[in-house]
Amino acid sequence: MPNYHPGNRALQDAFGSRALADRLAEKLGHTVFSEADATFIAAQPFFFLATADADGRPDCSFKGGAPGFARVVAPDLLVFPDYDGNGMFKSLGNILANPHVGLLFISMTERPARLRVNGRADVVSDDPLMAEIPGAQLLVKVTPTDIFPNCPRYIPDMSTGRASSDTPKAGVTADEPRWKTYPDFADVTPPRRRP
Repeated sequence: MPNYHPGNRALQDAFGSRALADRLAEKLGHTVFSEADATFIAAQPFFFLATADADGRPDCSFKGGAPGFARVVAPDLLVFPDYDGNGMFKSLGNILANPHVGLLFISMTERPARLRVNGRADVVSDDPLMAEIPGAQLLVKVTPTDIFPNCPRYIPDMSTGRASSDTPKAGVTADEPRWKTYPDFADVTPPRRRP
C-alpha cells in the first residue's frame, strides 16, 4: 500500500476517492518487478526522474538512451547509467543527499502506457555492469518501494502528434474511463464531480 500522507488523504476525502485509491493500491501496486514491468521498462528510450535535495526541494530530469539503457536486473533492482551531460549533477547529487526517487516510464504511441517506480537509489562508480553499458560514467541502482501502472488516459500519440481523444474539451462531457467499470473498481468509484 502506498504511503498516503495527510495531504493525499485530504484530497481523496474531498473527492470521495479514498476507497478507490486504496483499491488501486491493493490491486495494482507491487514492490517487486514483474516480467511485464521489466519488458516495458526495457522497451522505453526515455523516462523522467524525480529527486529532491536534503531539504525536499524537487528536481525532475529527462533520462534517455537506447531501449534497454534502463533495465530490471533482479525482481528488486532496476539500474540505469549516467551519461556525460552538463556536469551539474542535479539529479545524482540529490540522490547522494536524499536517496528517495520517483521514475516515470511512459510510452507515447498509439498504445499509450505508463509505469511509476518509487524507491531508494544508490549511485555507484565501480559496478561490473557498467562495462556492459557503453558511455556509462556512473550507475544508478534503484530498489523499488512502490511500483504501479498509471492510467494512460491523457497520453498523446507522439508518433502522429495527436492529443489523447480523452483530453477534456469545452462543451463535451467526457466518458468515464472503462477501467472504472471493472468489477475490481466499480463498487468504490465515486461519482464524477462536474465543473
